[in-house]
Amino acid sequence: MTATTHTATTQGAEGAARTYEVRTYGCQMNVHDSERLSGLLEDAGYVRAAEGDTPDVVVFNTCAVRENADNRLYGNLGHLRPIKTARKGMQIAVGGCLAQKDQGEIVRKAPWVDVVFGTHNIGSLPVLLERARIAEEAQVEIKESLETFPSTLPSRRESAYAAWVAISVGCNNTCTFCIVPSLRGKEKDRRPGDILGEVRTLVDQGVLEITLLGQNVNTYGVEFGDRLAFGKLLRACGDVEGLERVRFTSPHPAAFTDDVIAAMAETPNVMHQLHMPLQSGSDRVLKAMRRSYRSERYLGIIERVRAAMPDAAISTDIIVGFPGETEEDFQQTLDVVRQSRFANAFTFQYSIRPGTPAATMEDQVPKAVVQERYERLVALQEEISWEENKKQVGRTLEVLVAEGEGRKDDATRRLSGRAADNRLVHVAAADARPGDMVTVEVTYAAPHHLVADKVLSVRRTRAGDAWEARQAAPQRGSAVNLGMPAIGRPAPMPAEPSACSAV
Repeated sequence: MTATTHTATTQGAEGAARTYEVRTYGCQMNVHDSERLSGLLEDAGYVRAAEGDTPDVVVFNTCAVRENADNRLYGNLGHLRPIKTARKGMQIAVGGCLAQKDQGEIVRKAPWVDVVFGTHNIGSLPVLLERARIAEEAQVEIKESLETFPSTLPSRRESAYAAWVAISVGCNNTCTFCIVPSLRGKEKDRRPGDILGEVRTLVDQGVLEITLLGQNVNTYGVEFGDRLAFGKLLRACGDVEGLERVRFTSPHPAAFTDDVIAAMAETPNVMHQLHMPLQSGSDRVLKAMRRSYRSERYLGIIERVRAAMPDAAISTDIIVGFPGETEEDFQQTLDVVRQSRFANAFTFQYSIRPGTPAATMEDQVPKAVVQERYERLVALQEEISWEENKKQVGRTLEVLVAEGEGRKDDATRRLSGRAADNRLVHVAAADARPGDMVTVEVTYAAPHHLVADKVLSVRRTRAGDAWEARQAAPQRGSAVNLGMPAIGRPAPMPAEPSACSAV
C-alpha cells in the first residue's frame, strides 16, 4: 500500500488558523480525492501544517484493497492516540474505502477518532469536523450513493504542470478479487462539457499534461448512452490549445474498442502509451476472476495498438497465485507476457480481500508457491523491460522535467522526467525547471529507466513558469505521482496498481 503524506506550512496556535495533514493510502483515485480534501480544508480556513509539526487535524484517506489495510490504519491511529490526548483540540478523521466498508466499526475500535466519512461524501469533511468539535462526540456519516462528484470540489493540486481529471467514479464490473465496486458504487459519468471545462481551466493555470482517471475509463458514456464517448473525449482533448500531453488510466480489455485506438493514433497530444491490466494469461483463471475477456482478445488489442502506433509502450497489472491457479495456468500467463512485450508490468501476489468472492474460494495457493511464481514472473518481465529499453538507446526523446521522479538526482546532478511514452528518463544537468521540456538523446538503458547524457535543447514552458511562481510563495509538502504508476522493480508486497486493480 502506498502512502502519500501531505504535510504543510503553519503551526496551529491559539488564535491562529488550524493546521491539517492528509495521509493518503491506495490508488490514483484516492490521491485525486486527497487533493480535494486538502482543497476543502483550505477553503474552510485551515492551512497545511509545517513538516515536523503536529497538525490540529489529521485526515486518513484509506484503501481497502489489501488484506492488511485495517491493520495499518489502526496501527497509525494507535500511534496518534497519546499525541491527541496531549494536544488540546486535535481532531482525527478517517475517510475513503476502508471507512466506507467498516463505518461505525472504526469508532468502536478507536473511540478517539472524531470523524468517519465515506467515499461518497468527501465534501462533508469540514462540516463534520465542526460538528464533532461543538458536540464533543464522534460524527459518522456514510452515504450509499455519490453526493457530489469529487472534481467539482475545491482542490489543492500537488503539481503545477500535471493534473488528474476524473471522468467517472465507481465500477459496474464484478471481478471476484475486487472490493472497489461495493465501496465506490456503480459507475457515474461526468458530462463531457464539464470535463473539458476543467481541462481548459487547468491548462490556463499552466498544466501541460492531464491524466483522465476512472475505475474503467473506456466504459465512459454508459450513463448517457454513448458507447463511443471515450474516444470522442480523447479527440476533444486534442482541440484544447496549450494541452501537450493526454494520458488515461485504466481501460478494461473487455470494453476496449477500435475507435479508441484510432483516437490515440490520430490525436497528436494523446500519448502512445497504454496501461491495460491483464491480471492473468490463463482463460480458466480469467473466468474465475470474472474478467469478461480472454487472452486471445487481450493479445488482439495489443496487436492492433502496435499496428496503429508502432512506438506505443504498453504496461499492465498481473496477479500471481489467484485461488486455484495451477502451474499450467501460470505458464499461460508467462506465455502472454512473452508475446505482449510489456514495457513494464506491475506484478502482485494475490492476497485475500475480505468481502470479495475470491476470499472464500477453495484451493487458495500456498504462500511459498505464490512467492516462487512471482519471482519467476518478475525475472521474465525484467528481462523483457531491459530488452525493450535498450531499443531506445540513440533515440531522440522529449522529456517533461518532473519533481520527485529521480531519488538520486541530487547525488548524480541529473534531472528526471517522463518521455512521451511514460518511460522514466534521467537527464544530464541542464538549465530546466520542473514543467519545462528537454529534448535529449538516450545514451544508456536499464530495466526500469533510461539515461540521457546528451541534452539537445531546453524548451521553457508556461508549466515551468507556473512551477517557478509556486516557489516564490513556497508551500511545503510531498510530491504526488503525476499520472501512471512509477516504473521500478516491484517490492515483494507492492503498492496497489492503478485504479485499485478494479478493472
